[in-house]
Amino acid sequence: MSFSTRSYSQSIGHKTMSVYGGAGGRGTRVSSSRMSVGPFLSLGSTEGLDLHVDANEKATLQNLNDRLASYLEKVHKLEKENLQLEKQIREWYESKTVTTHDYSNYFVTIKELQDKIYAASRLNAKTILDIDNAKLAAEDFKMKYETELNMRLAVEGDIAGLKRVLDEMNMARMDLELQYESLKDELIMLKKNHEEELGLLRNQIGGQVNVTVDARSSVDLNQVMSEIRDHYEALTAKNRKDVELWYQNKMSVVEVEVKESSDTLMTQQTEIKDLKSTLQRLEIELQSQLSMKTSLDGTLSETQARFAAQLANLQIQVTNIEVQLTQINASITSLAQEYSVLLDLKTRLENEIKEYRRLLDGEDESSKHVITKVITVKETVVDGKVVKSSKNVDVNVGQVQ
Repeated sequence: MSFSTRSYSQSIGHKTMSVYGGAGGRGTRVSSSRMSVGPFLSLGSTEGLDLHVDANEKATLQNLNDRLASYLEKVHKLEKENLQLEKQIREWYESKTVTTHDYSNYFVTIKELQDKIYAASRLNAKTILDIDNAKLAAEDFKMKYETELNMRLAVEGDIAGLKRVLDEMNMARMDLELQYESLKDELIMLKKNHEEELGLLRNQIGGQVNVTVDARSSVDLNQVMSEIRDHYEALTAKNRKDVELWYQNKMSVVEVEVKESSDTLMTQQTEIKDLKSTLQRLEIELQSQLSMKTSLDGTLSETQARFAAQLANLQIQVTNIEVQLTQINASITSLAQEYSVLLDLKTRLENEIKEYRRLLDGEDESSKHVITKVITVKETVVDGKVVKSSKNVDVNVGQVQ
């Protein structure tokens, strides 16, 4: 922004200034008349003032009276125009009064909606936090489920191994039973063979002659067979007892392990059911939270769009008001400039009227006057354009002896 001030100074020696002006200061023409004081008052016309002054004082006074009447008429006309302009300014101000709208209700609504948005944002953040916590809990439960599943598979593998051991033990038991039956059959066969041999020996002894022979005593077969039978029966009983004891011990151990595995399996199945129910409940809660989040996002988007539209409307209204204020300020500035020009013109006319009155009254007839007029024009230039202009005129009347 640049400011420039222009000053015009005009000094006229031995001249009397007069100004003709139209309404608003347009078409103003400056005229001057040369005065010489002698036995008769004579005025010369120069620079656009059409005055024909004779040597006759009466004609001169008549001319001055005509000019004075013309000036008075112009003064009255300018006063009327000034009053008319003031009236128009008042009417314009009354018609262009800026009506202030009461936006307090909108502000209250905006505040309530902002509070709702803030609460929805907090609820949304809490929902997101709950979702994250639910995800972490679901992952934890998933890890626990996988751990328990692996443990269950291991226990099932152990049970399958124990079942195989049980099958092997059953096979061993059946084998031992078969051996027992085989040994029993063999014992029966030995007994039968022994009885047959005893019968044959008895028959042989019964059909022979008793001959006394001095020889070594024969072996008692009954005793030998009894000893053999006792030995095998003891061995069989011992083996059977050992097998039964081992089988009972093994079965007791297997039963304990199976019972413990069954209890562990039931506990794990119960935990798995609980975890499944918890996971299902968390999934349902997650879906509900996601639905709530989607609904809140939609509400937030609608609220933001509505407030954006309201804000755009308010911005348009503010822009229109600013444009109106700019126009009002420009109009006020223009009217103030016109008023200043008219006031300056009125002041100069009053000074000329006073001068003519003084001339008519014959004051200082032998003196010559120098009227100095200084015109100061101030212009405000913005980007090469004149946006504001003011004009000031100073008129000084001096005497030269």
